[in-house]
Amino acid sequence: MIALITGASSGFGRAAALKFAEHGWDVIVTGRRKERLEELEHIIRDTYETKVYTLQLDVRDRQAVSEELEALPHFWKEIDVLVNNAGLASGMSAIHEGDIQDWERMIDTNVKGLLYVSRTVLPWMVARKKGHVINIGSTAGKDAYLNGNVYCGTKFAVDAITKSMRVDLLQHGIKVTAINPGAAETEFSIVRFAGDAARAKSVYQGFHPLQAEDIADIIWFAVSRPAHVVLNDIVVTPLAQANAIYIHRS
Repeated sequence: MIALITGASSGFGRAAALKFAEHGWDVIVTGRRKERLEELEHIIRDTYETKVYTLQLDVRDRQAVSEELEALPHFWKEIDVLVNNAGLASGMSAIHEGDIQDWERMIDTNVKGLLYVSRTVLPWMVARKKGHVINIGSTAGKDAYLNGNVYCGTKFAVDAITKSMRVDLLQHGIKVTAINPGAAETEFSIVRFAGDAARAKSVYQGFHPLQAEDIADIIWFAVSRPAHVVLNDIVVTPLAQANAIYIHRS
């Protein structure tokens, strides 16, 4: 069994790659940071008796996505699970003060990147009449919050694309699952706030946030259900969070 995981150099993607390897799956891991991917490859090879294939890849680059994936050896194209995890938030300004470069970065990664990878991989699944797509959304794709504007918009788009994908692929026997995490302590806020570690840390103060491993466990649970069972839409938050807007801090 083979899983392809985008954005695997950190966070949910890295934890998911390790979870699949732990269960004996071969994994294709993609990401922009070569040294992080190489480190992950070494860990998987040294710890688990599975194969790993690394691709340094920016999902925003349509041509690179197509060329790199199409160049995979035939064995690696028999992908059973695609985890569209690559995504980010960039900035947190009111809509009338937003940085357009931040907007484009989020749209190009969260929406277009997911589409580019899916457009290449899905025909392989359709031809085999099997497969499972996991799209990583967000509670920000369920409720809009103050200064979330474009980030929320991209995750609402992921939600809609996932629903449409499920309908389109139904006749081909392909499962589609959306996993929508709430507040999770990964590199998410470090990236959103351009490396401001103190500001990023403040996001998670006063409550126990989700961890990357929590999401990896849920991904694996969704994938490991019987063939006739599909978990369509999963929203997961820490105990202290009600939705994208309300978090109780002690």
